[in-house]
Amino acid sequence: MSGLPGFNSAPADDLRPLLTECLAVPRWVDAVVAARPYRDVEALVARAEVELDPEEVLGAIAGHPRIGERARHDGVSARWSAAEQSGVDVSLADRLVAANLAYEERFGHIYLVCATGLSGEQMLDDLASRMDNDPATELRVVNRELAKIAALRLRKVIA
Repeated sequence: MSGLPGFNSAPADDLRPLLTECLAVPRWVDAVVAARPYRDVEALVARAEVELDPEEVLGAIAGHPRIGERARHDGVSARWSAAEQSGVDVSLADRLVAANLAYEERFGHIYLVCATGLSGEQMLDDLASRMDNDPATELRVVNRELAKIAALRLRKVIA
């Protein structure tokens, strides 16, 4: 694919797998494809801002690895995830495992944050600050984090 013009003209069936790697929500993937052509990258990236229902949020995070862990599969999103989590220092591994487990026990799903540009310490601080959220509020926070990740990944698709 050659930038935004290539994205705008690509067959929908070629785009769906790439878009699913950005955000694994079929309704969102279909909406991004249907809204083509985009006048510029910012218009495309704006599509990352989507209000997901709780089931969609949980489905979308199912494919994400825990912070500090490698993805359970290979492929585009696994490479993107590894790069996004590059600020995680292996010396924090035990603390990250413990924090992830506490979070999962509290909310019933993995902790998700747009890790790009964050250090492991910053992620631990963020996780700790979110532990006081009620489950509905936390799902809204996760929705915003998914949107940030989708926006970053859409830029990678276009690049």
